[in-house]
Amino acid sequence: MARHTLRPDNSCFFSRTPFIRTTSFQPFHFHLSPSNLTLRLRVASNASQQNVKETHAVSKAKAKAKALTDLEVEKQHENLSGNWPPWKNLPQRYKIIGTTSLAFIICNMDKVNLSIAIIPMSHQFGWNSSTAGLVQSSFFWGYALSQLPGGWLAKIFGGGAVLEVGVLIWSVATALVPFLVGYMPGLLLSRVLVGIGEGVSPSAATDLIARHRSRAVAFVFGGLSVGSVMGLLLAPPLIQNLGWESVFYIFGLLGIAWFLGFQVLEGASQDTMTQSWKTSLGELNGSLKDVPWKAFFQNRAVWAMIYAHFCGSWGHYNCLSWLPTFFSEELNLNLTEAAWVSILPPLASIFVTSLAAQLADNLISRGVETTVVRKICQSIAFLSPAICMTLSSLDLGLPPWEIVGILTGGLALSSFALSGLYCTHQDMSPEYASILLGITNTVGAIPGIVGVALTGYLLDSTHSWSISLFAPSIFFYVTGTIVWLVFASSKPQSFSEQN
Repeated sequence: MARHTLRPDNSCFFSRTPFIRTTSFQPFHFHLSPSNLTLRLRVASNASQQNVKETHAVSKAKAKAKALTDLEVEKQHENLSGNWPPWKNLPQRYKIIGTTSLAFIICNMDKVNLSIAIIPMSHQFGWNSSTAGLVQSSFFWGYALSQLPGGWLAKIFGGGAVLEVGVLIWSVATALVPFLVGYMPGLLLSRVLVGIGEGVSPSAATDLIARHRSRAVAFVFGGLSVGSVMGLLLAPPLIQNLGWESVFYIFGLLGIAWFLGFQVLEGASQDTMTQSWKTSLGELNGSLKDVPWKAFFQNRAVWAMIYAHFCGSWGHYNCLSWLPTFFSEELNLNLTEAAWVSILPPLASIFVTSLAAQLADNLISRGVETTVVRKICQSIAFLSPAICMTLSSLDLGLPPWEIVGILTGGLALSSFALSGLYCTHQDMSPEYASILLGITNTVGAIPGIVGVALTGYLLDSTHSWSISLFAPSIFFYVTGTIVWLVFASSKPQSFSEQN
């Protein structure tokens, strides 16, 4: 019987012994070749570099986003600061015209406020018409004294510098009126100072806008009409609710506010708005000697301007001072109603001023000689109120409100002077326009001194508005028209060469 022996090699059973013998089993040991190791390191290195690049890209993107955010914030800040104050980016000529017109608005607000306040002041202190006329005329003493100095100071130091000082003087003096009213010399002195401050303003304004067109001149001087309207609107309720003293305090503070605002505007454009105040006394004297005074007074056209200014001022200042009283007495109106009626002439003047300026500029642009245009405008300015005052003074049986309408139309048309007489100074000599206006305005202030007081005296003597107010104005309007048509000229003059 054959014997079978099981050998491990051919056994169908697997024993552990041969397996252990042939393979040394160590758990999870991997043996990599050098090439595989290099590949693995390269992959790891590339991945690390890619991560670094991505990190740098993210950092750069964040930095860029932060830079853009900072830039946007900076731009927004620049836009906000660049647009403030609101007038910062306005053309310089608009700044000049706008601030000057605003000064004139405040100026006339103060000027007409006395014509309203004089009524309760007269009642409180027992003033008659002569005393009331004296108080109102004292303003024009200072106004007359300041005209020539205002003209040459504007030429030397610049119109802006003279204007701001003038506004400050009249504003402070206006606010002092209630403190001095019980002492007549002090009251008169304060009104003289107000006149001095306001008196330099036209010459300063003329120097600032000497090379601008009729519309600019009309816009600036049109501020007088706007100021009259605003003053007549505000004064009655202020007086009735807060007392007559309030109008002097408030209008004085408005002028001081303008002065402070002008400092801000001047700080942004000091080189163009004003000249330095550090001019020596020797330079001042030299400048005065260089003014061709002789040539001025040898020119017939200059004399025509002087007389026309006198005639226009007689009617304007007397109506400005006495018209509220006239309406109050003749129409039996209270203070507020008289003020409202007195608003009508200056309110209508605002529209007439714009119309006259456009008409004058259009005629000149179409080739009409400038002198002819100025004569047409000034003739309208003189003859219109003369005719209307004649109709109002005659006993035609007209109802009171028709007289108001007639006077309103005539006085409104007198605003054509802003495109007539008040442009002729610039037409003749832009270089000396402020001084020429100072000369004519000096003479033009005399009706404020003499005429306003004389009207009060005649009113006490005759008790007739026709004789005291209208008749003298009609005379000067008519004679002024004749002189203007014969001798006025807008041809440029070389006064320096004639000196």
